Amino acid sequence: MKVMSTSCICPVLMCLCFVQRCYGASHQSSIKVTRNQTKHAAVETEVHHRPKRGWVWNQFFVLEEHLGPDPQYVGKLHSNSDKGDGSVKYILTGEGAGRIFIIDDTTGDIHATTSLDREQKSQYVLHAQAIDRWTNEALEPESEFIIKVQDINDNAPEFSDGPFVVTVPEMSDVGTSVLQVTATDADDPTYGNSARVVYSILQGQPYFSVDPKTGVIRTALPNMDREAREHYSVVIQAKDMAGQVGGLSGSTTVNITLTDVNDNPPRFPQRHYQLYVPESAQVGTAVGKIKAIDADTGLNADIKYLIVNGDGAEIFDIATDGDNREGIISLKKPLNYEKKKHYTLNIEGRNPHVDDRFSHLELFKDYTTLKVIVGDVDESPLFTLPSYIMDVYENSKIGTLVGLVTAHDPDSANSLVRYVIEYSEVEDQYFNIDANTGAIRTEKVLDREEMPWYSITVTAAEAENPSLLSNATVDIRVLDVNDNAPELAQEYDVVVCENAKEGKIIETIRAVDQDDSANGPRFHFSLGDDLLINPNFTIQNNEVIVVLFVTLRRSRKEPLKVSEEDIRENIVTYDDEGGGEQDTEAFDITALRNPSAAEDFKYRRDVRPEVFQTSRHQILPSFDSINIQDCIKLRLAEANLDTSGPPYDSLQTYAFEGHRSEAGTVSPIDSLTTNSDKDFNDLDDWAPAFQKLAELYGEIESERTT
Repeated sequence: MKVMSTSCICPVLMCLCFVQRCYGASHQSSIKVTRNQTKHAAVETEVHHRPKRGWVWNQFFVLEEHLGPDPQYVGKLHSNSDKGDGSVKYILTGEGAGRIFIIDDTTGDIHATTSLDREQKSQYVLHAQAIDRWTNEALEPESEFIIKVQDINDNAPEFSDGPFVVTVPEMSDVGTSVLQVTATDADDPTYGNSARVVYSILQGQPYFSVDPKTGVIRTALPNMDREAREHYSVVIQAKDMAGQVGGLSGSTTVNITLTDVNDNPPRFPQRHYQLYVPESAQVGTAVGKIKAIDADTGLNADIKYLIVNGDGAEIFDIATDGDNREGIISLKKPLNYEKKKHYTLNIEGRNPHVDDRFSHLELFKDYTTLKVIVGDVDESPLFTLPSYIMDVYENSKIGTLVGLVTAHDPDSANSLVRYVIEYSEVEDQYFNIDANTGAIRTEKVLDREEMPWYSITVTAAEAENPSLLSNATVDIRVLDVNDNAPELAQEYDVVVCENAKEGKIIETIRAVDQDDSANGPRFHFSLGDDLLINPNFTIQNNEVIVVLFVTLRRSRKEPLKVSEEDIRENIVTYDDEGGGEQDTEAFDITALRNPSAAEDFKYRRDVRPEVFQTSRHQILPSFDSINIQDCIKLRLAEANLDTSGPPYDSLQTYAFEGHRSEAGTVSPIDSLTTNSDKDFNDLDDWAPAFQKLAELYGEIESERTT
């Protein structure tokens, strides 16, 4: 079988491959090659052996994007068994068979019915078969062949991204890389120049250039200044067919922005400025602004302001407002129009961030002069002192001069000043002031002990303009005079035991004085005039303190002398629930009359004594060192420790009868301890309450007689 093939516009001749298999028999076959649907002379080859019948075929090609009215001829299939009588039937199967590719089953001619796109599918695999039309028997074995879609330049280069936005620093060197762009072509890169792309710049010259092979965009001019032009729009073209005429092209836009560098110094728009500041301006407040211009942006445009010299450098200060890049002028010291009416400031503005690459061009700073005019303002009166301290004695007469305050008008007009003391409605007015002279005098009599300090506020106002006023504080100290007598610090109630030793300190007395230290302590203490002849006590001065000593002389006790004219009842109280009236010895009342009489321990006489386990001297203090209260406590402790007492509760009551008399005791009970010859028979004549006492002394007298 012969296969006729066409080769469209390809300049390479299609080779016809002959495939045969030998079985010892010779067969003559002829092959005809058709190119571009133009039939050439057939080359016949005579074979002198007998081959087996088989396909003779070639690879087919079809041109893409065929736009003709008739189906595009692809090639021809032919079997050696075909005698031209129509008995051979050709069958085509595989990709696109019957839809894209059709075959004349009698002639074997193959046509493409639709336009093909190589970029969508570059080849098709099909199968051919020859059968007997009448018997459907296969005359040739089925064979596979390929139809390739031949490329034409039907795709233009494309930029996948874009438009592009890039930046490059201003003043960059020539050839500085900006961006690389890449275009792609869908045509076959292995066939011809359909996919060979070159780059060119359509817009953006002479500032930028592009490499034709790589698509790298670079700067083309030196010293490109952002302040002169900041934005550039560059159009790059990509063209296939190596840029030849007839090639397809695509383009993209690259927007290039020059970024700022610090290549410009700050500049003051003027060389001289003038500023008006009233003398009433407060220290620390802003009084004016000044601004230099820098063509750069961002940090490159930051400006720092300084006052470099001038006669106002000590009066004014300048700070930088970072947001507005302004110099804020403030006041460091108060202004006084009467002393100085204008100042001159030399101000510098400089870039704090300098680019060393451009430092050789010029200084990145500028200077200007600012003249400050001080405005005259009608000012409030000015006190000679911000505050005053004055002294005045207490008890001074009303109208006594305390002190003088002075204020003056600081303006050149030198207006008269009037003074007044500011009092609240509920505040007492202790002082007044002369409205013309500022003399302060007392309005009331002062008492230092009641109020040692006064604080008043004096207001000074201009006579012609009362709204202009100022205040000063006056602190007045009230000086002390000795107008208070000393007083005892407290009321003293002194108690002393009758057996206190001579020289014993019985009290320390203190005194106070409401006057201050100069007129108060030290004090002198002495006994009253009515006690000067008292020999029992002495007093000793100890700075501000006095000590009272006992100088009491001991005297002998006299026996009780009772007359009918002087009968004193002595009541002994018994609260004893155990012993009854016979238990009289349980109460030793003589100790209350004379504590020294009970110094020696006495056993009870109503019970049989046992051994006293604890020594009295080990637990009880001496009577010489205690007062009467201690005496009572001692007796209570002695009773609690007495082991010979009856096995019942006994309530012992002690009463303090007063201090000892020089005449001795008047108690008849004390006579028990004396050898008196007194006759007690007259006790029977006393009241019934003394009957027990009469019986007791009657028994004693009877025993004494016996």
